[in-house]
Amino acid sequence: MLNFNWSRRRSALALAVLLAATSRAEVIETDVCVFGATSAGVTAAVQAARMGRSVTLVEPGWHLGGMTSGGLGETDIGNKGAIGGLAREFYRRVGRHYGKDEAWTFEPHVAEDVYFAWINKAKVPVYFDQHLERVARDGASISEIAMAGGKIFRARAFIDASYEGDLMAQAGVSFMVGREANARYGETLDGIRAQTPKHQFLVPVDPFVKPGDPASGLLPFIQNIDPGVPGAGDRSVQACNFRLCLTRDPANQRPIEPPPNYDPARYELLARYCEALVASGRKPVLGDFMHIQPMPGGKTDINNNGGFSTDFIGASADYPTADAATRARIWREHEDYTRGLLHFLATSPRVPENVRREMQAWGLTRDEFRDTGGWPHQLYIREARRMISSYVMTERNCRESLALPDAIALAAYTMDSHNCRRLVRNGHVENEGDVQVGGFPPYPIAYRAIVPKAAECDNLLVPVCLSASHIAYGSIRMEPVFMVLGQSAATAAVLALDANVPVQKVNMPRLQARLRDDGQILAWKPASAGGGH
Repeated sequence: MLNFNWSRRRSALALAVLLAATSRAEVIETDVCVFGATSAGVTAAVQAARMGRSVTLVEPGWHLGGMTSGGLGETDIGNKGAIGGLAREFYRRVGRHYGKDEAWTFEPHVAEDVYFAWINKAKVPVYFDQHLERVARDGASISEIAMAGGKIFRARAFIDASYEGDLMAQAGVSFMVGREANARYGETLDGIRAQTPKHQFLVPVDPFVKPGDPASGLLPFIQNIDPGVPGAGDRSVQACNFRLCLTRDPANQRPIEPPPNYDPARYELLARYCEALVASGRKPVLGDFMHIQPMPGGKTDINNNGGFSTDFIGASADYPTADAATRARIWREHEDYTRGLLHFLATSPRVPENVRREMQAWGLTRDEFRDTGGWPHQLYIREARRMISSYVMTERNCRESLALPDAIALAAYTMDSHNCRRLVRNGHVENEGDVQVGGFPPYPIAYRAIVPKAAECDNLLVPVCLSASHIAYGSIRMEPVFMVLGQSAATAAVLALDANVPVQKVNMPRLQARLRDDGQILAWKPASAGGGH
């Protein structure tokens, strides 16, 4: 069992606050600088340190691990046999906490404990509350990144491990936001969907303020937009949500407070949906409105489920390229939406009584997310910027498992997009964008997909906002794969420094050999299958 407890984490955070207050104009120089303490960022920093290089980890927030420690305790992977290296070590260390060989289902604080233990053992300095303000370049190379608080980080190699890709964008690297048209890469699942059968309203629901009257306007949470042409591209992204850690244990509960601006009228669409379900002869339960996944300790990982749930559909499109103030507003709107949803399900007389009783039994946990009042510290940014490099991962990579000479990781999940829009079709409300297509084995990810075009930047690696189409990214974007890619990116960065070459010129056989030596799995053999999850 890990002995790195909450009070020790808080001490580390307090030290970071003190450093920020007393040394704002500090210049920090290392071999490698990792921006974003996501799961990918932590593994990247640890790998670079294990390879003998000096490294800093720079994080806008106050936590390590991103979504892995932010509520996503029910690990999505598709096939565990595709995961090796530090990522596999992580799940084994988590398992040790629970007295198992490995664990892929865990409490948020256990995940963060493992990350802090890694970082401390590797002696990687972490700078929290660092908000990127400026990127300086020397020719094709990034020379330094400056933070809003005054700190400057200089390095010979940089890794953007953030969910948003801010460092990549400010460095002048090409990127995409939204869904490509199917025709762009010869795909079938990208772009606007003609039909969205899953996570859909199961019965017709009138979308207008005055039922049957389009002139009266649309209910809240429905977008007043043209549905568009199926297969065409747009700027929509997968909906964000919070992965909630709830409990029914009264001794460990915090109440789920409604948002300050709570108005039950905002949830008229949900009320009508509940009433329409009952009128159709169905008997809704709470699980019809959220996916309740059990965690150790009597806790949950709550995810989206159904036509109206925790995904704030249509509210995330501006987030990827927004400034800090706008992102803070969007983040707050997502929390308000979710708190309002839970309160409505627990209290509205228009919700079936059995659903209300079920919802009333749940509360936030006292022993998770203590510094944020039991609310997750990370919004689930399922998709933001995606780099456009010399190689773009597409639907064909997923379906055909293309052999790649520069394979540095395996992806193993279905092509999975959550809904992107909620609109009106044929006089009824309809969600649009959900895709869930699998049935293929783990497939390789190209090194070229995590490095920019050489002319754009030659000392940056991007393991999270990598080069992939919307639908291929939907398969790759799983936390274990991000950890694998973070380790691969750091390994490549160190080898580039050792050889004094641009990251695009890393010796591929040497990189792949080192990755294999460190336990990475670069090619899929059915005999290595470790089971699905």
